[in-house]
Amino acid sequence: MLDNIRIENILFLDIETVPMAAHYEELSDLFRKHWDRKADSLARADRNQTEPAKTPAEWFERAGIYAEFGKIVCISTGILRNGALWLKSYYSDDEPELLKEFAGMLMKSSEKLLFHLCAHNGKEFDFPYIIRRMLVNGIKIPPILDMAGKKPWEVNHLDTMELWKFGDYKSFTSLELLAHLFNIPTPKDDIEGKDVAHVYYEEHDLPRIVTYCQKDVLTIVNLMLRMKGEELVPDDKINYA
Repeated sequence: MLDNIRIENILFLDIETVPMAAHYEELSDLFRKHWDRKADSLARADRNQTEPAKTPAEWFERAGIYAEFGKIVCISTGILRNGALWLKSYYSDDEPELLKEFAGMLMKSSEKLLFHLCAHNGKEFDFPYIIRRMLVNGIKIPPILDMAGKKPWEVNHLDTMELWKFGDYKSFTSLELLAHLFNIPTPKDDIEGKDVAHVYYEEHDLPRIVTYCQKDVLTIVNLMLRMKGEELVPDDKINYA
């Protein structure tokens, strides 16, 4: 499986996102109007009839998963070289700053070596989210990310969740479940995705989010190694740039 792709040519990544504001009440009048419409559509799609209907303010805790109402606070990356994993994170309260730094890295790397990008559920979440936020912030999309006008086989994006489906599109398989299935140390030993906004806005602990994001990247790397029938990255071969 994946024998035609050199794992050294893959840049693994994961992103962490939060709502654009700490609370619904902090939104501008126009954004509040748009979120009210989004919350209404979420409420209509919600099949849980046992709970009272949520207000737009209560739905706002989910705003971070939508690029129109959220922002990126961390992008962690990993690349394998000579059996060792090198992890580097781009993080900041200033989203344009971290996106510019990340885009610059992609531009320089793609000039030296043609590589693939890989994330878990990346094709549905990470890759389009990054592209949308770059567009919003007026940042040029690096060619390795840009999918516009490309044929499917020209897009160098890998997705470990899609690889696991083997053409079955009926379900979502979490990274945590696959880690447990393949006996990979779980990344969910501190916080979970639903906690990121609280840690960011209430605890103001961005380094904690970075650590969580890097653990996810390590797990994605190890999952890909398992899928290729190879051994996990040894702890003493994990480096932080």
